[in-house]
Amino acid sequence: MVVTGLCMVGVTATVKQAGGRIPAAESAFLRYVLGLVFFLPLVPKLLRTPMTGELARLYGFRAVVHTLGVMSWFYAMARITMAEVTALNYLSPVLVSIGAALFLGERMALRRMAAIGVALIGTLIILRPGLRALEPGHFAMLATATAFACSYLTAKRLTALAEPVVVVAILSITVAIGLAPFALLNWVPPTMEEVFWLFVCAGLASAGHLFMTFAFRAAPMAVTQPVTFLQLVWSVLLGAALFGEAVDVWVIVGGALVLGAISFITWREAMLNRRITPASPALKG
Repeated sequence: MVVTGLCMVGVTATVKQAGGRIPAAESAFLRYVLGLVFFLPLVPKLLRTPMTGELARLYGFRAVVHTLGVMSWFYAMARITMAEVTALNYLSPVLVSIGAALFLGERMALRRMAAIGVALIGTLIILRPGLRALEPGHFAMLATATAFACSYLTAKRLTALAEPVVVVAILSITVAIGLAPFALLNWVPPTMEEVFWLFVCAGLASAGHLFMTFAFRAAPMAVTQPVTFLQLVWSVLLGAALFGEAVDVWVIVGGALVLGAISFITWREAMLNRRITPASPALKG
């Protein structure tokens, strides 16, 4: 998870390094197209994978919401600080928890509701509406968090019907297709330097998802989730060192509250699952 955090902060840094000269939709499209090279070994497996009507609908819906989320994310990364992007991105798991209760029938216990309330307070601390001018990038990140939450909820259903590696590969392909018309509407020929940084971005994103999978396989979510707070620390340090961004203490405080709420929800879920699922005899002692 430490390596995952470094990779994900690197994604934000490389997008900012590429600059805002080319439109957000085009940047996102190039990142996904360049990233498809990492999925070429999976092509034979994808061709053998059966496609049912339910799978097609789920893949299609996820492609739409994830495409919108990615465009908003790239737009925000070029306009607000790395720390703000990272802190507001923590809101996605909170929205997933709310969506799971509303649409998947999961029970919303009082402690989880309290944790969600703390997370929303943390978000208000980050944004501080009324105390400062909110930029379009802030609203774009709120749209990103909402879109990604819808995407993750759909992914939860998809992983019960298809292999995770297939789900990830199809997401990359369909998002690249979904971004294409938006990119072509206002195409600006990219420089070789911009293509280079977006290729690095694609590689870091793929590596981050790979190491995240390793982490989830090696340890429970209650252990891995708090480590993601380091992403905010590294975002603050890199933003200040590379891009001259001012260190905003309130963003750190708000981000800590949001992530603390996420960690509590994750820990509670782990405790409840431990009570429900008896330990395997092979793991005793």
